[in-house]
Amino acid sequence: MSTDGQSTGWSGGKNAFGDFAPGMVHYTDRVLFDEVWEREGLSKRDRSLITVAALTAMGKMEQLQFHLGYARQNGVTDEELTEALLHLAFYAGWPNGMGATAVLKNIVEQAD
Repeated sequence: MSTDGQSTGWSGGKNAFGDFAPGMVHYTDRVLFDEVWEREGLSKRDRSLITVAALTAMGKMEQLQFHLGYARQNGVTDEELTEALLHLAFYAGWPNGMGATAVLKNIVEQAD
């Protein structure tokens, strides 16, 4: 976050909602991504793996679509994501693991 309170660059909320939901835009762009994701306590790569695990466990495939791609941008390899999702299937439920793996497969195939 800049010193004048303006977003330092993340605009995913603004891109998704424009002026429709200003509160959601603010908390997504300025708080979640400009503040929480930029904290020094964890790397973005680690934050991505944690987020992928949480979304998989909750069965949130729509949000997982973005976060699997974001994890790849943050340095998590496709092999690591595949292995993480297999591991999660045993703890988060097989349907959630299968669903998340299908989302990852689509992302990887679209990137090729």
